[in-house]
Amino acid sequence: MTDNALQRATLTVAMLTSFMTPFMGASVNLALPRIGAELGLDAVMLSWTATAYVVAAVVSLLPFGRLADIHGRKRVFSAGLMCFLAGSLAAAVARTGVMLIAARVMQGLGGGMVFGTATAMLISVFPRERRGRVIGWNVAAVYLGLSLGPPVGGWIVGALGWRAIFWTNAALCAAALWLATTNIRHEWKE
Repeated sequence: MTDNALQRATLTVAMLTSFMTPFMGASVNLALPRIGAELGLDAVMLSWTATAYVVAAVVSLLPFGRLADIHGRKRVFSAGLMCFLAGSLAAAVARTGVMLIAARVMQGLGGGMVFGTATAMLISVFPRERRGRVIGWNVAAVYLGLSLGPPVGGWIVGALGWRAIFWTNAALCAAALWLATTNIRHEWKE
């Protein structure tokens, strides 16, 4: 794989995951009333449905970033995508509030692995003079996910139900995992 192809593949995967994880967080908030009604959750359980994801991601970000430096960034990044995918699928089929919150924790752990490695992967692949632009594109994907989460997530919930948010995110995650495993054959270590 040429350097340009590796750079494009890495940037594409990083931007897709940088869009996907905040999109998930922003869109689920709109689904909370329907989730509560269907699963019979009170306000405390609903707040944990939203908060569990963020807490798990924040708590795991630094440890997984360090593990990625030791054992390989692509390895931890791919494991994070698998964890996020498993959490999304589990959330989509959850039948109780506890199952949904556990799935959200799994998503958060996967998000911590992904966020802890994506920028480091970009810095490893791109030369110093292009890093600012590349990181800017990656940050733009984060804000695009945050911005589109409420309107697109609201539309998805209104048209297809709250479970469709998790199915949509699982599809995005599967695409990112496929791109990462088939197009990025490079491993980065500290």
